[in-house]
Amino acid sequence: MNLNNRIKLSAMMFLEFFIWGAWFVTLGTFLGNNLSATGGQSASVFSTQSWGAIIAPFIIGLIADRYFNAEKILGVLHLVGAVLMYQMYNATDINVFYPYVLGYMILFMPTLALVNSVSFNQMKDPEKEFSTIRVWGTIGWIAAGLLISFYFHWDTAEAAKAGMLKNTFLMAGIASLTLGLFSFTLPKTPPKVSSGEKVKVSEILGLDALKLLKDKNFAIFFISSILICIPLAFYYQNAHPFLSNVGLENPTGKMTIGQISEVLFLLLLPVFFTKFGFKKTILVGMLAWGVRYALFAYGNASDLSFMLILGIALHGICYDFFFVSGQIYTNSAAGDKYKSSAQGLITLATYGVGMLVGFEVAGWITDTYKLADGSFDWKMVWIIPSGIAFVVFLLFALFFTDKKKVEAQLNH
Repeated sequence: MNLNNRIKLSAMMFLEFFIWGAWFVTLGTFLGNNLSATGGQSASVFSTQSWGAIIAPFIIGLIADRYFNAEKILGVLHLVGAVLMYQMYNATDINVFYPYVLGYMILFMPTLALVNSVSFNQMKDPEKEFSTIRVWGTIGWIAAGLLISFYFHWDTAEAAKAGMLKNTFLMAGIASLTLGLFSFTLPKTPPKVSSGEKVKVSEILGLDALKLLKDKNFAIFFISSILICIPLAFYYQNAHPFLSNVGLENPTGKMTIGQISEVLFLLLLPVFFTKFGFKKTILVGMLAWGVRYALFAYGNASDLSFMLILGIALHGICYDFFFVSGQIYTNSAAGDKYKSSAQGLITLATYGVGMLVGFEVAGWITDTYKLADGSFDWKMVWIIPSGIAFVVFLLFALFFTDKKKVEAQLNH
C-alpha cells in the first residue's frame, strides 16, 4: 500500500471513531442532565445502536455491495449524519431527540463496515496491515474523550449541570461533515456483487450460519455471546453518569484509559491464545466483566478511586478477550463456506439482540434503584450485571469444551 493511501485510510479511521467517541461516551449523562430522561427513556435512546446494527446489513448487502462505491456511500451517510447531529444538538426534549438519534444510528452503524471495506480493498495482506490502520480509530476515540475533559471541560460537574454536554453533538457533527467530504477523496472501492445477482435475506443477516448451532460448543458460545452483552450494555449506558454522579473528576478523559488498555491487550491477545487456548482466553474476558462491576459497586471517588480507575482499565480485557477472540473462534469454527455468514450472525446476536435486551435491562434496573432524592443506589446497579457476568462465566466454563483443532488452526 502506498503512503498516500495509508495516510488517507488512517485519517478515515481516526475521524470515524472520533465521531462516535465524541458523543456516545457522555450520552447517558447528557440525557439525564439536559433532557431529564428516565432509565427507560435512556435505554430506548441507547437501543438505537442495536436497531442500527440490525438494519445495517441490509444497507450494506442491498445497496453498498451492489450498486455504489463504498467510499461514496460512506461520504453521503456522514454528510446526512452531520445534519442529524446538528438537530440533536438543538433538541431540548427527549421526544424530539429520539427520532434524530434513531435516524443517525441507522446511518452510522453501516459506516463501521464500510470503513473496513475501503481499507481491505487496498490491502494485499489484511492480517498484517489492518491493525496498523484500525489502531487510528481507537486513537480517534481517545482524542475525543481527552478534548471533552481536558480542553473544553464540558464534563465538569458545573458544566454538565449547565447543559454544556450538548456541545459534544456539535463537535461530532463538524467531524462528520469533515469525514463526509473527505470520503470522496478516498481510494475507489467498487461494488463487490453485480447488480443483477440475486440476494438472499438469510445471507445478509448471516442466517445461513445457523446450521453451525448443531455443534454444541458453537451453540454454547452463541448463547454466552448474547448473555454477556447484557452486562456490556450497563457499561455503555451507566458508566459515565455513574462516574459523574460519584464525583470523579474529568470522567470522559479518564474513560479513555479503557481504550488505551484495549490497544495494549489487543497486542497481547495472540500470546494468550497461543499459550492458553480459546476457552481460557474467553473465560478471562468474561471474568473481567464481573470483577470490573464489583470494583464499580464498592469503589468511590475519594480514597477508593483507584477501584474505579481499575474498573475502567479492565475494558481492554473485557472487550478484546471476549469479542475479538470470539471473532477469531467464529472464523475458525465456521470454515470457508460460512465464514462471512457466521460473522454476520454473531454481530446480529451481540450488537443487535444481546445489546437490545441489555439496554432494556439496564434501564429497568437503573429506574428500580433510583432514590427519592433523584440519586441512585449505584452499588445495586453494578452488583446485578456483575452477578450476570459471573453466571455466564460459569455456564461457559462448565459446558464449553475447547477443541484442539481451533488451537492448531490459530497456531498454524
